[in-house]
Amino acid sequence: MFDKSLSLTELNYRIRDAIRDHLPDTYWIRAETSDVRPNRNGHCYLEFIEKDPVKQSIVAKARGVIWSGVFQMLSVYFEQETGQPFTSGMNVLVRVSVDFHELYGYSLSVTDIDPSFTLGEIARQRQLVLKQLDEEGVLTLNKELPLPEPANRIAVISSPTAAGYEDFRDQLLKNQAGLVFYTKLFPAVMQGERSEASIIAALEKIFQYKELFDAVAIIRGGGASSDLSCFDSYGVAAHVAQFPLPVVSGIGHERDVTVLDMVAHTRAKTPTAVAEFFINAVWKTFSDLIGLQDRMVSASEAIAMKEQNLLFSLSKEVVHLSMRLLQKETAGIQQVTATMGHALKQHLLQQSHLIT
Repeated sequence: MFDKSLSLTELNYRIRDAIRDHLPDTYWIRAETSDVRPNRNGHCYLEFIEKDPVKQSIVAKARGVIWSGVFQMLSVYFEQETGQPFTSGMNVLVRVSVDFHELYGYSLSVTDIDPSFTLGEIARQRQLVLKQLDEEGVLTLNKELPLPEPANRIAVISSPTAAGYEDFRDQLLKNQAGLVFYTKLFPAVMQGERSEASIIAALEKIFQYKELFDAVAIIRGGGASSDLSCFDSYGVAAHVAQFPLPVVSGIGHERDVTVLDMVAHTRAKTPTAVAEFFINAVWKTFSDLIGLQDRMVSASEAIAMKEQNLLFSLSKEVVHLSMRLLQKETAGIQQVTATMGHALKQHLLQQSHLIT
């Protein structure tokens, strides 16, 4: 019995040889990336997983590796084509060879990747999130909010060190019209695995002080133009869609429109464009107020002129009527005076005859 036994190494060799004999080619597989870890030697280690579409539990798993020469080429190609870095949580279509090492066991070595599959999966996931928001009746709620006038009290969600945040503030501060804005930063992580929870936490903090603000700006410029997954997440989109203040997004990307952009009140391409949006909105309010003031002054002057003319006309009529009344009364007095004078003369004559 002992003579027929194999050492573990011998068994693993046989497994290795069997895999090489029966799976000699490369194969295109669909999987989700997990635990992606580039190392200092340029290699990338990861796990490929498959989840149950309903329960989302893992039903298959395999260790993967992308050797440095391949990873350097594929990572750049993938990011150029998708606008996102090769990272965990992505649905990918990769070409792999099946390997078995007597010490490290079963693994898949990546030799190629199809970015178009990932783009399709990203688009599909976006549509699923949008469909869910629509079915819940919240998809357009934020877009339907009126923008307060003037919208110059702005809560800002951004990384405090982002160049885009500085651009946003400078644009508001140095606006040519000299309009005054009040901004308050609510710091958040804007990319990476912690970004979704961080942005949601910032929104919840703003909600506590919503009476102090007119609108919210979510800006991200200054970083890489990749890693947009958090802005496609249901959690961020649902919070933005139902937020009681208008949300203006300025994620700083040209080629992709994220779910956040679709549910926000207004989408601007860059943080500077977000600032311009608020400047233009407040300037319109200011212009409308100036126009209203001018119309009120004009209407008041017209009313005053009309009343002045009416008063002048009435005063002339009063003077005229007064003169006629005065003349009439003067004539009456003169007639009475004449009558009284004549009567007095007659009385005096009568008295003089009696005396003589």
